[in-house]
Order: sequence, then structure tokens, then C-alpha cells
Amino acid sequence: MELGLHIADFTWPEGPPGLAKNLSRVVETAEELGFARVSVMDHVWQIGGLGPPEGEMLEAYTTLGYLAACTSRVQLLAWVTAVTYREPGMLAKLVSTLDVLSQGRAWLGIGAAWNAAEARGLGLPFPPTAERFERLEETLRICLQMWSDDESPFEGTHYRLERTLNSPQALRRPHPPILIGGGGEKKTLRLVAQYADACNLFPGPELPRKLDVLRGHCADVGRDYDEIEKTVMMSLDPGADGEKVDALLEQLRGLAALGVAEVHGFVPEVASSRRLELLGTRVVPAAARF
Repeated sequence: MELGLHIADFTWPEGPPGLAKNLSRVVETAEELGFARVSVMDHVWQIGGLGPPEGEMLEAYTTLGYLAACTSRVQLLAWVTAVTYREPGMLAKLVSTLDVLSQGRAWLGIGAAWNAAEARGLGLPFPPTAERFERLEETLRICLQMWSDDESPFEGTHYRLERTLNSPQALRRPHPPILIGGGGEKKTLRLVAQYADACNLFPGPELPRKLDVLRGHCADVGRDYDEIEKTVMMSLDPGADGEKVDALLEQLRGLAALGVAEVHGFVPEVASSRRLELLGTRVVPAAARF
């Protein structure tokens, strides 16, 4: 099992003037400690549960480009891209660019979007749920076409592209891995089975059922269930002095038994690096043995 770092809060000591320096320090530390992936949220306002909307929030793909220059090994992605915030042809280009400049370390993390308040606040598209899922499927098809040798037009219900040229292509072949976030059993997990390299779910009593549903969708579309990487998003808190390490390892061991290959999470007070270092020294090596 691998661990990934999710950075979802940019209200840090020293404020915006110190953010670039502190962000690079945190991510470089995570890489040195053996974290496999680093992600940022694709939000333009802070989300409920983490802080007020006025909290500092950086745009995802600009931030990932900066992190690509600060690192050399960790995989990089938005967790997860809001499908309606960018036209799909441009999104494929963004991820391709990130992959080239990071030397093959980009993923496409994507979902149907959910934060109506921020979208409407900044004038971003936010159609009804059913349409967002239609756009999600078309976006996945467009990205896969642009990452292939097929430059033919794309004609969908919501998107029309005259020529799906993408140069330079991503370094990762056959294409940057695709992670679809969300546990919706009828639509999201079907899209995972059909298009994705990884799913993202949450820990808890519903997780085994969600995995069984995904297995069923894979059977329906003729996909090998074991080809899809199972990931979980959760808090990664070892405690200020490591007092929560044993309980965290027990939870990770249980997730590994279900087939979860990567646990991706928030680290409290990550700007101080203390908890991050505890995870790197006491949890990352132990989890690798699960």
C-alpha cells in the first residue's frame, strides 16, 4: 500500500507571501519521505468542513505546474477536476502539458463537480446533475481520443471538436492514468469500470459494497476488476507525537485487506511538517508491507 498527500487548505502561516516557499517545502518533504502522490483540490473557494469560503485557495493546475518544478518523483494530480470548469479539449491539453513538464508524472483526476456556490459565484458553468454526468462521460472520451493517434472530429451531445490534435503528446503511455472520484453506484462506478485506471472512495461500512458494485459494473462491460486501482481518501493523522500511529496502521491494514492500494489524505497542520514526518518515518514504510 502507498500513501498520498492531499493539500486542501492554503491558509498557512506567513499568509500568501510565504505560500510558495512553504508549499514547495512541504511537497519536497513528502517526496523525500516516500509519499507516492501529491494532489490539490480543484476548487476556487474553500469548501465547508475545512474552512469558510474566504479561506485561501489556489487554482489547481497552476499549482500542479509549480509543484512539477519543485519535485522529481511524486505523481501529481487534481483530486478531482470539476468537469464543468474547463472545456475538455483544454483539460486534455493541461494534463498533457503537466505530464511533459513533470517528465511523465501527471494523472487526470476527475469528477462530476458539486460545489454550486463557488461555480455560480465566479460565473463557472454548473448545469444540473444529469447533464454534468453526461459531460463527464464525453470529457473522458475526448481526453482518451486526444491522447491517441486519432485526430478526427468529435461529435457529442455537449461538445464538438473539429480536430482533436494534441501536440506534444503526454510522455506517459498509453496516456496519463485516469482516476474518477466518487462512489455513486449507478453512474460514477459504471464510468470507472468503462474508462478509469483508478477509483476513489471513502472508508467506512459502505466500502465493501461499493467495491462489489464496481466489480459488477466491470463484469457488465467486460473489464478486469483487478486492473482498476482502488484508492481511499481519508484523514492521515498520526497525532502530534505519534500517539495515533497504531490506530492508523490498523485502519490501513483493514483497507489493504479489501484491496485498497493507495490511501490519499489530508494531514493536519501540514505546514509545520511534524505530522508529515511522523507519517514518513512510521507509517509509510509499514504500509508498504501490507
